[in-house]
Amino acid sequence: MKFRAKIIDVGCLNHFTRVVNTVSRLTKACVLRLTCDHLYFVLSGRVATGGVSMWCELSQGNFFDEFQLEGVSADANEIFLEVAPENLSRALKTAQNAKSVKIKLTKKSCPCLTLAAELPSLSSVSRVVTHDIPVDVIPRRLWHDFREPQMPDFDVSIYLPPLKTMKSVVDRMKNLSNYLVLEANLNGEMNLKIDTDLVSVTTHFKELGNPPWGDDGSQSSSPTHRDPDLMAEARVDIRKLQQFLTGQQVNPSRAMCNIVHRRILHLIFLHEDVSLQYFIPAVV
Repeated sequence: MKFRAKIIDVGCLNHFTRVVNTVSRLTKACVLRLTCDHLYFVLSGRVATGGVSMWCELSQGNFFDEFQLEGVSADANEIFLEVAPENLSRALKTAQNAKSVKIKLTKKSCPCLTLAAELPSLSSVSRVVTHDIPVDVIPRRLWHDFREPQMPDFDVSIYLPPLKTMKSVVDRMKNLSNYLVLEANLNGEMNLKIDTDLVSVTTHFKELGNPPWGDDGSQSSSPTHRDPDLMAEARVDIRKLQQFLTGQQVNPSRAMCNIVHRRILHLIFLHEDVSLQYFIPAVV
């Protein structure tokens, strides 16, 4: 197995850093999947048992000036690594003004992602700061656990309001309850609600719009037609939703939410070269 990549463009470096920072705020450990064309940060939590799940996909050609990979074999030209994204984030912070950053898979006392940042220097001798980030190589027999999650058979899909506004609302509601109900319908309406013995609070959003998913522009391939006014809802741990909103540094061009009624909240953030999916299980 071999992997090496290089970033020269400062804009690409800053963008990659923001993506890694976002991932580091969502999970302490995840799997980095490397292919010839893409990088994936994967958190394969068991939503059915209360865990969250994440799938973050990056097109390597939009970030790296050089990218070389030799996978485990010719017919499986991929590498799966378990990594602590916070360690990668810390290493990238030292490289913000770097002339170039090289990342490669090395073998030290253990497998490592070695990040070497060439920093500007007043002398003719360049300064290079190197970080060795320990990783675990995932054996091929376990790769099936980290494949792209299937799109859930949702009841309602809706575009999200401005994320800063939504985060501000959720931050305030967190002081009142541990759980939040997010509900939406096919008329572009979404509500954030909390309901306790002491207080009931609802924030309404209107005219958000509903993404077209089906070939005919409808939201579902199901032959049945849903009442546009009927709300689908998911009651979730408000801390998990707040964590997701707080960690965002990607500045998505589109953000949407799919609701599997009373089962799953599926959040999708799309940028021109990054897609991030996050699954939060509903609680009873």
